[in-house]
Amino acid sequence: MPSTANNADVFTGLNACQVLDQLNAGQGFGPGRNISRRNECTASKPGLGSNGLALDPVQGLAEFRQSDPDATDTTVNGRRALEAFDAVGGCTVAFEVGEHARVLAQMAMAEPERDTEACPLARDLAARVEPLLPK
Repeated sequence: MPSTANNADVFTGLNACQVLDQLNAGQGFGPGRNISRRNECTASKPGLGSNGLALDPVQGLAEFRQSDPDATDTTVNGRRALEAFDAVGGCTVAFEVGEHARVLAQMAMAEPERDTEACPLARDLAARVEPLLPK
């Protein structure tokens, strides 16, 4: 696939682990770890769970909606977003950085009795990462 302005990586120069570590500083999370070839990162906090960021330059909100049709519409600092609660105690907030680019801010709780905290924590992470991204 030839490279054009339409499919340029809007996240060039942004490393998900560096961004996550910056946002988690002083909150008791361990250093972020990238567990795939993509620009995504996860960090754990003992007793709480793990949070994560994925900077996806290829897929937008339409693809997120396809994979999670029950996601609810929301916004993150004025950007279009979708929020999805996962039955295993996690929550993902996906927000738009372009028609074909999105950020996933995720929270997975370690204890089932704390599952209701997952979406508020994911929303908080999304709101804190949004100002660091291209408009």
